[in-house]
Amino acid sequence: MVERHFHVILNTNAGTAHATGTTGETLAAMFAEAGLEATIDADGDAPFKERIERALQSPADTIVAAGGDGTITALAHALVGTDKNLAILPLGTVNLLARDLHLPLTVPDAVKQLQTAELRRIDVGQINGQTFLHKVVIGTIPGVAAGREHIRGTMSIGTKIAFFRYFTRRLARARRMAVRIMPRSGEARVERVQSIAVSSNAYEEGFGKFFARNRLDRGSLTLYVIKHLNLGDVARLTARMLLGRWRDDEALTIESVDELTIETRKKALKVMLDGEVETFSTPLHFKILPLALSVLAPAAPEAPSDAPLPLEEGLAP
Repeated sequence: MVERHFHVILNTNAGTAHATGTTGETLAAMFAEAGLEATIDADGDAPFKERIERALQSPADTIVAAGGDGTITALAHALVGTDKNLAILPLGTVNLLARDLHLPLTVPDAVKQLQTAELRRIDVGQINGQTFLHKVVIGTIPGVAAGREHIRGTMSIGTKIAFFRYFTRRLARARRMAVRIMPRSGEARVERVQSIAVSSNAYEEGFGKFFARNRLDRGSLTLYVIKHLNLGDVARLTARMLLGRWRDDEALTIESVDELTIETRKKALKVMLDGEVETFSTPLHFKILPLALSVLAPAAPEAPSDAPLPLEEGLAP
């Protein structure tokens, strides 16, 4: 095993940090028990940018994001172009990237697997120069996600019912927006859409696969255009995703690109970037940075050398 030094940045406000009792002290004990050398930064009062800068200046070769997808993405943005590696201790609510990398989803097991994990290089997406590791969504969905932030961590039935009512009202009132979609290779077009998602690499079809990617190194973005989205569409798409047969849904078109610009009449748009709602000035420019990030994770599953891409270039039927 290669001797590594880890610098761990713990997000004490992450989705499951409190629920699991994960603290700087418990993490230090886990790393010591695994025989791994680590510096633990649990300073939740310091600005996150300052904590990242300390990590970059440290002698550690691997910086560990102990948090959710937002924490991981923010740290990855700083690590692209450096000689340091990223490792993940999943403490989020969804942990999408950790699932794609086949990481253990409990912190003690995730620490133990660092003993045998391998270095892998994965693609990184960018929107207007900002890194994303999973997907960016514009349109109706970010507005719904912004409402979700107000109840994060609240588990009462009343709150959940109130959010469902809010969700259905937002869908009923949502209006399509006109966007100009300009792939670098291909013709520009204007469409009226409900939502657009751009993912780093493509989501797979398959029973029980929900926003799952088998490959993170194909060097392509995938554009998902949702033409209409009412409550029936949401129910149907969710069911079809769980059943593994959603790509040919009539509400959806899919396109594989390496670079893309999206224009709207609005000067700024709210987007959901790896689960966090942010505001970006328009136009929105997307590109893929192939193999730009080094991550410590289990070895990638082997695929036949002639395995077809999950999407052909161009629009899906």
